[in-house]
Amino acid sequence: MIADEILYLPASELAKRIESKKLSPVELTKAYLDRSEKIGPKLNAYAKLTPDIALEQAQAAEKEIQRGHYRGPLHGIPYAAKDLLAVKGVPCTWGAKPFANQVFDYDARVIEHLHRVGAVLLGKAAMIELAGGMGYRFASASLQGASKNPWDTKCWTCGSSSGSGAIVGAALAAFAIGTETWGSIICPSAYCGVSGLRPTYGRVSRYGAMALSSARSLVPLKIALAYSRPSPDTISAIAARWPSTKRRSPIPRPSNSVRSLSASAF
Repeated sequence: MIADEILYLPASELAKRIESKKLSPVELTKAYLDRSEKIGPKLNAYAKLTPDIALEQAQAAEKEIQRGHYRGPLHGIPYAAKDLLAVKGVPCTWGAKPFANQVFDYDARVIEHLHRVGAVLLGKAAMIELAGGMGYRFASASLQGASKNPWDTKCWTCGSSSGSGAIVGAALAAFAIGTETWGSIICPSAYCGVSGLRPTYGRVSRYGAMALSSARSLVPLKIALAYSRPSPDTISAIAARWPSTKRRSPIPRPSNSVRSLSASAF
């Protein structure tokens, strides 16, 4: 069994252990899934867990690494993706009741890139409905309800990447993808005590992401800052120049210490 303190390690440290075969991607994924199943609902952190996808990807990663085919620092690393990114065959609710059963038949470019480098998708992170594009006054403006801060569950995580902040802050995944148009990654990162990496506009493709503001929406990510500085490896993995990076989207635009946090604490 993997100890909770391992789950709080930054992705860069997990990568070293996986590359050296001291840590199994399958066991790591199972540990994050188990923790996510126990703690995630208490924090309203996830829109949906995808255990079948996660275990399939983790098993594939482990087999490749055992054969000596190591793809890089995200190979076998479990993550969560904000629920405005399309994942083929998985509900993409945009955090809003009218889209609760919405499913796309393709992956967002970010998801494609992460799959290509061998990262493991644990699930879709909860978010404020329509990324706050219609305006909102309350933290509960989400299909999953208000995401709760893992440091103090009486408090909110901020939004709109609310679930992403909670997931990384509570060590439910090694990192999580969020998006920002106006503070939606900076605020949850600050509230949840993690580091948010906000790339230059256009650095990461928005293909397959809910379109909110074509001129301003970014696809950055949240990565654990528990014991080291965040690595640029994740940005490098998801960033690339593709024709679909242009301002078009196939999705319609909508009109006490970190180590002490354990399942028993929630």
